[in-house]
Amino acid sequence: MAYDKQELIDKALEVIEKHNLFFISDVIAFLPCSSATFYNYELEKLEDIKSAIEKNRVATKINMRNKWYQSDHPTLQVALMKIISSDDEAHRLNGSRQEIKHEGNIKSTIVEWKPAESEQ
Repeated sequence: MAYDKQELIDKALEVIEKHNLFFISDVIAFLPCSSATFYNYELEKLEDIKSAIEKNRVATKINMRNKWYQSDHPTLQVALMKIISSDDEAHRLNGSRQEIKHEGNIKSTIVEWKPAESEQ
């Protein structure tokens, strides 16, 4: 079955907006064509489709962060703090900063090799 590329593009943009889709595989599931057809037309490379998906991702992330900010739930507040904090603040929250100090001196040890004694 032959498809009109522009119709597929229009349908893809429509389902991305209507269903708030984030992934190409989800877009393909809503289209009346196979994934092979979608990729043969190189629709995944189109800037319109990529930007519509990215717009959904960004809008959803902003919405979630706003909900986390408004929430009194400590877990959500800590998660938001980890996202917006500087590296130093994040390490303090996680208790994960590990410092490795090296003096710069190289110490060598000579090990003498001695053959094992035989038990005969």
